[in-house]
Amino acid sequence: MSKPAIETTPPCTLFLFGGSGDLVKRLLMPALYNLSRDGLLDKGLRIVGVDHNPLSDADFAGRLEAFMRERDKASQGANCLDDKLWGRLAKRVGYLTGDFLSEATYQAIARRIEKNPSENAVFYLATSPGFFGEVVQRLGAAGLLDESRGFRRVVVEKPFGSDLASAEALNACLLKVMSEKQIYRIDHYLGKETVQNILVSRFSNGLFEAFWNNHYIDHVQITAAETVGVETRGAFYDHTGALRDMVPNHLFQLLAMVAMEPPAAFGADAVRSEKAKVIGAIRPWSKTMALKNSVRGQYVAGKQGRKQLPGYRDEPRVDPHSQTETFVALKVMIDNWRWVGVPFYLRTGKRMSVRDTEIAICFKPAPSAQFRDTEVDKIKPNYLRIQIQPNEGMWFDLQAKRPGPALVMENIELGFAYKDFFTMLPYTGYETLIYDCLTGDQTLFQRADNIENGWRAVQPFLDAWKEGGEVHTYAAGEDGPEAATELMSRDRRVWHSIG
Repeated sequence: MSKPAIETTPPCTLFLFGGSGDLVKRLLMPALYNLSRDGLLDKGLRIVGVDHNPLSDADFAGRLEAFMRERDKASQGANCLDDKLWGRLAKRVGYLTGDFLSEATYQAIARRIEKNPSENAVFYLATSPGFFGEVVQRLGAAGLLDESRGFRRVVVEKPFGSDLASAEALNACLLKVMSEKQIYRIDHYLGKETVQNILVSRFSNGLFEAFWNNHYIDHVQITAAETVGVETRGAFYDHTGALRDMVPNHLFQLLAMVAMEPPAAFGADAVRSEKAKVIGAIRPWSKTMALKNSVRGQYVAGKQGRKQLPGYRDEPRVDPHSQTETFVALKVMIDNWRWVGVPFYLRTGKRMSVRDTEIAICFKPAPSAQFRDTEVDKIKPNYLRIQIQPNEGMWFDLQAKRPGPALVMENIELGFAYKDFFTMLPYTGYETLIYDCLTGDQTLFQRADNIENGWRAVQPFLDAWKEGGEVHTYAAGEDGPEAATELMSRDRRVWHSIG
């Protein structure tokens, strides 16, 4: 079967603010290379790094190439750089030395745009969050967001605010100088194939939709476990923590994909409206209930295999008396018709036993009365597991009889792994998002109301933690503190094992 034709992106100039930074070299430039490899970038696309470090166009392209070749060595050839392909792409790469807060920088950007036959431009803010509002205001003041001669779009990375008030203020700042259709608030989780497949699996298979509600589903678990610590991000992370870093963006986006109502069509506005409704329906806990339904943890020294791992407070650039959480577990409720009474349990943490991001949907157990005269005293519930990473795929856990004279049940898995059915080329997860931004598709990007609804749901936990609550410890290499297990056990439930 032939693949459907995919249009190339329109010609434009892509400005990467923070061009010398880690995000550009690790993820954005490799993603652009992969899009070029797949024939999806128009020949009129120009890529311009913008930063304060003085570099020439050739120096900037050379640094990017050097990093990508080092990446090739580390991956043992899995991401082999094609010299001819890179050579063609490198000719489109330029660099602009400038201070983000200087008018001269934006005048130079205007001249770069005017040099190209197409005056379309995308401004990607791969900077620290403190520059988001400043850069956008200066783009507006310089007339660079005026779309009279071509489209102008701005990509904003997370974190989008640090609480509800700051998110509302940032949205207001952006909307002063451009319209919502020009803003692309990016969450790289939504670029993952398995995340996008949630919508396809739900709404293209009648089997799923029939039981996708509180009549059949007991609860939903969403887990994002990492084996890494804070590494070089200690200063940033110590002022952020696991809740702000992961929940109002990544985990709530996964929750929205699972829980949203069917959109009228798969257009950007319809999909984003349904997602915003779900996040807006999360029950706002009181401070007392927020403490009861949350667990904070911080890793201490431990082991992963034979490797000795330091505690969080011993990591570089972390306060030795820090109370910042590196693990969080939450129970949230969605107060709408489909999900009333179904708890959603979220957990995320660093220095856990395995790297695993998955959604586990637990169905209500079947009646067991007919088994009362057998050795089966309780039927285990069925789980539908959607694994986002690292082993992308979907599995359904069900019960079957073990061969033999006794009636003994065994848990078995039905499902598929992406790698067994599809050719999985190396991707960073940003390819789809960059392509969609260049082509003007906002479906996978967050709208202002979605962002604010997410912070509105998180704010009760932030407020409650300011006034009290314990930060529990767990050893590096374990799956969080014992208090997280107790959060589930008091509801007579258990966490689905990860990995």
